Amino acid sequence: MSQLILFNKPFQVLTQFTDDQGRKTLADYIRQKDVYAAGRLDYDSEGLLLLTDDGALQHQLSHPRHKMEKTYLAQVEGDVSETALVALRRGVELKDGMTAPAKAERIEDPALWPRNPPIRQRAQIPTSWIRLSITEGKNRQVRRMTAAVGFPTLRLIRIAIGPWSLDGLAPGQSRSVTAPKPAAGAGARSAPARNAGAIQRLPGARPDNSRRKSTGATARKKPGRRSR
Repeated sequence: MSQLILFNKPFQVLTQFTDDQGRKTLADYIRQKDVYAAGRLDYDSEGLLLLTDDGALQHQLSHPRHKMEKTYLAQVEGDVSETALVALRRGVELKDGMTAPAKAERIEDPALWPRNPPIRQRAQIPTSWIRLSITEGKNRQVRRMTAAVGFPTLRLIRIAIGPWSLDGLAPGQSRSVTAPKPAAGAGARSAPARNAGAIQRLPGARPDNSRRKSTGATARKKPGRRSR
């Protein structure tokens, strides 16, 4: 039977098993044999990574044509505006072309594990959080999207891929789940991630206090249930 592993990748860990520069890799956390990452997650990003020993399943999970929805929490520099969120929802122009429309909403500061080292902070400049869902896989796409609308990303956590979410996994933890049978088409896109908000219940999580308040900041809307 195929293996499917859900892993909460910590900050500054490579999504590969070897490195000639002495950086942390998946081998520091994953003990299962002959599994490989299905897709990628940047060295300076955190959160959900899927691994499998099934080549066909790996292709299905990672290939852009299957449009597997991926959901991120992004802490951005500045008091994010509704204009910026509308632009993200419509798609933004990047050097390699327009992005597809995304789901984007501002959220309250989430309860998260502390990042080490913490994000850089600039005096008198606030930060804010957004939840962003995309179905593409351009290189460093979320970071480039938020920068394109004027709000550079400072911290990025992927909380869900298709129907799978972090669901209680602390950084560095993993668990095995039942692997779906590889199938053609984009059916996985229609299944919402279960417990996508479970990141707020992780062991040791605490409210992120790195946001600096700004005078006259707009009131935030509490996150509601996402419609599909």
